[in-house]
Amino acid sequence: MRLIGLLLGLTLLAGCVVPAQTPQSQTRPAQSAAPAQTLPPATVARNFVSAVDAVEPVAEAFCRARTRNQNCDFQIVVDDRPNQAANAFQTLDANGRPILGFNLALIADARNIDEIAFVMGHEAAHHILGHIPQQQKSATSGALLAGILVAVGGGGEAAVQQAQRMGATVGARRFSKGFELEADALGAEITQRAGFNALRGAAFFDRLPDPGDQFLGSHPPNAARRETVQRVVSGLR
Repeated sequence: MRLIGLLLGLTLLAGCVVPAQTPQSQTRPAQSAAPAQTLPPATVARNFVSAVDAVEPVAEAFCRARTRNQNCDFQIVVDDRPNQAANAFQTLDANGRPILGFNLALIADARNIDEIAFVMGHEAAHHILGHIPQQQKSATSGALLAGILVAVGGGGEAAVQQAQRMGATVGARRFSKGFELEADALGAEITQRAGFNALRGAAFFDRLPDPGDQFLGSHPPNAARRETVQRVVSGLR
């Protein structure tokens, strides 16, 4: 089943936007670093709907083939709040149904349909690869370990709670760069199988500020992401 609607009542986020994250939240900035050369609104709308029609069934087929007992009924939602930085994410609703969310700024910023398709494939890949539960587990382990260390060292309740928060943040980010590259790789394959050009779609990396290879950074260098997509596409030819 497909639904394009408003973003409502979502809690767990995995995917792709600001560096500051909570243990159960991970988003990715898709904000353009260069002056926008946007497409006409009618073209933007058609591109998004066409990408949904083509990518969603392919992503669901990949999900069913690669997972067991996992909900593969993707729901596509659009966040229409104004004045938001361009953003896309993957999350789960209260019943565990996978949500792929896009806000209007990201949809409008896309230079072509391939970029929309690639972002959609990337976000679907986060769910297929199980990144949310892995992130939660790592965050919980980090919080527990940090809290125990501070408590054993004689720290009070406030110090233990602060250590747990820091430990959860470190734990949540421990594998985040690897998760992004994994989602880029599988997302590129989904994009290609859906009939789009993943290399052309991944060109939006060229408009993102490069995060570099920061310690505990949430995203890998843009060059590494482009190389990942290139490798996957070359392997499919």
